[in-house]
Amino acid sequence: MKENMLTDRERDAQAAIARQVKSLRQGRRWSLDELASRSGVSKGMLVQIEGARTNPSIGTLCRVAESFGVSIGRLLEGEPEPVVKIVGADEPAVLWRGPDGGTGRLLRGVNDPAFVEVWEWRMAPGEAHDSADHTPRTREIIQVRAGALVVTVDGAEHLVRTGETIDFTADRPHGYRNPGPAEAVLMMVVVMPAGEHDRRR
Repeated sequence: MKENMLTDRERDAQAAIARQVKSLRQGRRWSLDELASRSGVSKGMLVQIEGARTNPSIGTLCRVAESFGVSIGRLLEGEPEPVVKIVGADEPAVLWRGPDGGTGRLLRGVNDPAFVEVWEWRMAPGEAHDSADHTPRTREIIQVRAGALVVTVDGAEHLVRTGETIDFTADRPHGYRNPGPAEAVLMMVVVMPAGEHDRRR
């Protein structure tokens, strides 16, 4: 997504990600080279992220967050967590845009007592998104609220219809595709194990 096409909300998210990545990296006394090695994200891309000069893909954000042992939600935090938080309907930034208008928004991510993310995805007919493997033992639970979805896990396709829910281990390559003629609306919960993930191991 081009810089001038970002909404104010997305620019705020970009700035928050830049601050959090730099703070988490420096808090661990890691160099950019160390973070690049641990995450599998290039040093050049990390420089762009920390400078708030790019809108990183969900895959890139996943790898960076996993290397720190936090959720993507943590990368978007601007303030300390309150006891109660209500997220406005238009507050979550769009972190994925499909070529035909689909969107992926992280509604909420928490880090304590477990790492959990809640997403809303809307995929136009024919749109697809491929994801690399996540931290070992990561699980994804997806409920299709409207339309249909083909979820591919390790090369095997699974058709999920309106009202159905799929639960799978997401520590392997996987992807999502809308095979139908109507928009697919999904609610996704991602549950990740605690701890830093070093992709060199």
